Amino acid sequence: MTKRRSYPTDLTDAEWEIVEPLIPKPKRRGPKANVDVREVLNGIFYFLHEGCQWRALPQDLPPWTTVSNYFRKWQRKGIWSRIQQKLQSRLREEQGRNPEPSPGIIDSQEREDWRKKGEVYGYDGGKQIKGRKRHILVDSQGLLLAVVVSEARGTERVGGMALLLEVESQLPNLSLIWVDAGYQGPNFSRAVEKLTQAQVEVVKRSSKAFEVLPRRWVVERTFAWLVQNRRLVIDSEKLPEISEALIKVAMTRLMLKRLAMFSA
Repeated sequence: MTKRRSYPTDLTDAEWEIVEPLIPKPKRRGPKANVDVREVLNGIFYFLHEGCQWRALPQDLPPWTTVSNYFRKWQRKGIWSRIQQKLQSRLREEQGRNPEPSPGIIDSQEREDWRKKGEVYGYDGGKQIKGRKRHILVDSQGLLLAVVVSEARGTERVGGMALLLEVESQLPNLSLIWVDAGYQGPNFSRAVEKLTQAQVEVVKRSSKAFEVLPRRWVVERTFAWLVQNRRLVIDSEKLPEISEALIKVAMTRLMLKRLAMFSA
């Protein structure tokens, strides 16, 4: 790394040591790329946390075009998904858990954006929100297993099935899924059991007053982790797949911090 001012989002040496083996190696053919990949990652994490535009990246980081191109290239090739999955399995092992979770929790979150961005954009009449909806599947620790971004009026049941289709072959041990009342219905439960062999358990409120729901608070905490990154407070991306990749980057950054603490 070149000498420059440090940012709170920069990778520490311990975090870089964890993630470096997961970064794709450059092709041997052709001239050697003069790019510091660690600094590229620092630029991506800065962009995500600070919520700025790519063009607004500090000039002591790599050029914004380089940082943006790496992010998009890794998104198209599924690199972010692979990094996030490997870190999630490793973190579960560090916690003394099976790397393949058996219970999961599904929930959704609307993100408002009054500016129409791309085709996946809608209006939720019930909550009176214009924008998109994030559907996530997490394990019992709140670690991300899958994410799907839909238009705001997309139903929970359709989003839930889309999540499970994403991980159908990756989570063979999945046996129980906790959901809220928005997913209630025999058709959803039967479809889930047919696809994954998992049972669906609906966690209901006992009253209209606020209460911490068993198991449901875990996924709500994950949403809270995500919006600590300013770029995820609203969904301002044109393409939903970019929004999904940024969520995976946010979870990657969080897991790197935790894994570095285990190795300290």
